[in-house]
Amino acid sequence: MEQAAASKGKGRSILDAIMGNPLVGLSPWIVYSIVEGKGRLELSAAVALGIALIVLIINWLRGYSPKMLEFADVVYFGALAIVVAFASAGTLSWLELWGGEVANIALVVIALGSILVRQPFTLQYAKEDVPEEIWGTPEFLRVNYLISWVWVVAFGIEAASGLFGDAVLDNSNNIWTGWIIQTLPMIMAAQFTIWYPAKLEAVREGREETAPGTRELLATFTPWITVIGVLTLFMGGAPEWLSIAFIVVGVLLTKVLSDDKDPNPAPAG
Repeated sequence: MEQAAASKGKGRSILDAIMGNPLVGLSPWIVYSIVEGKGRLELSAAVALGIALIVLIINWLRGYSPKMLEFADVVYFGALAIVVAFASAGTLSWLELWGGEVANIALVVIALGSILVRQPFTLQYAKEDVPEEIWGTPEFLRVNYLISWVWVVAFGIEAASGLFGDAVLDNSNNIWTGWIIQTLPMIMAAQFTIWYPAKLEAVREGREETAPGTRELLATFTPWITVIGVLTLFMGGAPEWLSIAFIVVGVLLTKVLSDDKDPNPAPAG
């Protein structure tokens, strides 16, 4: 199936592009983290399992081999749904408190485990976007090891942040440990996953002048500084002056980083 998928090459549809993004495989975890909370454990597990099954079925119908991450989604949330259905009141109470941290740690184990068995989980997504003859090249493998490591670090930060919020602050809804610090690493990892292969492809094809640089990567991060300012301004979690500073700095940095290219570059030579 993967060979048939890869043969589609440049003619990928919008659905192909969406389903070939690792964020799709992570979508059950993202939704679970948003929905889960006191009194919503059964709902969050059921919704996450439903999304995991839908993703798996869509890829099967498209003729693509199911990916390791998608299988892990179904196994984890299927097991969680069974545990929730038959667990005692004490176990349910424990899962309501620590379920988010358990999920974050599970993601670290899945991503790190894929590297240890020499099958980085991003590899199956990347294969859908490049010709088959590139799959075994050292550069292709090296890129996917690096990107998978970036995701491992992101998941590790999320797990540490959630654990600190629950174990130390005793507040799972703290805007910093429960939301901002847990969300930003995933956003940054997703942007790096898009940016780094695009940069290498441009260099490989001799288009160094059009290759996205570090400045372009940073320009995808800076708008989130503004978002942090807006969130803390209206939801609390920081002094008003600090929230306003986040907004101003985010807007200015985004403008500076986005206006760096000359719209009318001089011709070469």
